[in-house]
Amino acid sequence: GFVASIQLSANDMVRMGDWISMPQFNADGDVFEISLTTVKIRNFDKTISYVPPYSLISESFQNWRGMQETGGRRIKRSIHIKQSSIRFIETEKELESFKRIQSISKYINDRSTEINKYNEEVNADKSIPVNGRNLTNMGLFRAYVLEYLHNHKDIKQDMMIMVRQLDPTSKGVPLELYMFADTTVWAIYEGIVSDVFDHLLASAKYFDLEIFEDVSNPIIGLEQPQVQADNNN
Repeated sequence: GFVASIQLSANDMVRMGDWISMPQFNADGDVFEISLTTVKIRNFDKTISYVPPYSLISESFQNWRGMQETGGRRIKRSIHIKQSSIRFIETEKELESFKRIQSISKYINDRSTEINKYNEEVNADKSIPVNGRNLTNMGLFRAYVLEYLHNHKDIKQDMMIMVRQLDPTSKGVPLELYMFADTTVWAIYEGIVSDVFDHLLASAKYFDLEIFEDVSNPIIGLEQPQVQADNNN
């Protein structure tokens, strides 16, 4: 215990007040006492975990101090888009309609110019949308999400902000958001996450995209098979 305590101190692995997580000890909270024999952790459910110093040397644990020092906490979450709702933007009228979304109007103009130039160079037959290059509603939504995050007051602009499409799954196409909230306070952090995703989930329909839902309940209105009672008792 003495040697382990010295190693913890010398390597600056744990300090008083650090938030650490050790699932193997059901520990997830703030360190409030470090002695030669025990490290005491006050968990977020107000219980206390007692961890031998040696375990912090011999086993893995997560120290959240780095997150607290940067002042930002990571958000990494996906919106699952129904694959069948992803499509090309085929008409100028439709494109003009999307330009009314102010935050991506310039993006649409710039991309349209680039795409039209390419299609002319390759002499693409645009009577069929798969020829050449085209904007898609998913691509426009991705651009909108990125612009939204870059202008959100509660997202740290000096840390990574990324929106990327992951491999399709049986639950749709995941659009993953990766950024950092401008706080380390848990309750405030959860509020920021909820506000961001509330807005984006509500915005998807304006791009004619559907959010994937795993419907497991019976369809309302369909009659369910009835079990016949046995009256021959």
